[in-house]
Amino acid sequence: MEVYNSTPKVEFCLEEVVVLKMDVDMKEKNRCLEVVSWVDDKMERSDEEDKIDFKGGNVHVISNKENWDHKIAEADKDGKIVIANFSAAWCGPCRVIAPVYAEMSQTYPQFMFLTIDVDELMDFSSSWDIRATPTFFFLKNGEQVDKLVGANKPELEKKVAALADSA
Repeated sequence: MEVYNSTPKVEFCLEEVVVLKMDVDMKEKNRCLEVVSWVDDKMERSDEEDKIDFKGGNVHVISNKENWDHKIAEADKDGKIVIANFSAAWCGPCRVIAPVYAEMSQTYPQFMFLTIDVDELMDFSSSWDIRATPTFFFLKNGEQVDKLVGANKPELEKKVAALADSA
């Protein structure tokens, strides 16, 4: 068995190296552009997917403080308990509980179901000391009677049913 101890010779022309490097750079640049395009596409789809249908059932979406005041006054006049859901479009648990909340709004028409997007109404949400989303407030005659933090479906159902029984 023969063993060769030799270093391979590399012969090249400087112009070929420059062309080869440019070719690699272009391929890398094209690959980067493909990745950026793919990410952009995913981001656009994600923005569309992030939108929660807050309006399902008999849920009223609050878009400003005046709208809130009007709905609270309407509920007080009609003797309705208000269930206010402070939520966010980007919030995973909010997305999970939204259809449950909408369904409850149809099951319990004696209540007024409101949804407030904390990102749309930051100052208003801050005045309610929202520290997590979703946060549900239960109001009777404009006064808080209960609160639930989190997308706890059984607990939300329990609280709403208890209010329905006491009304």
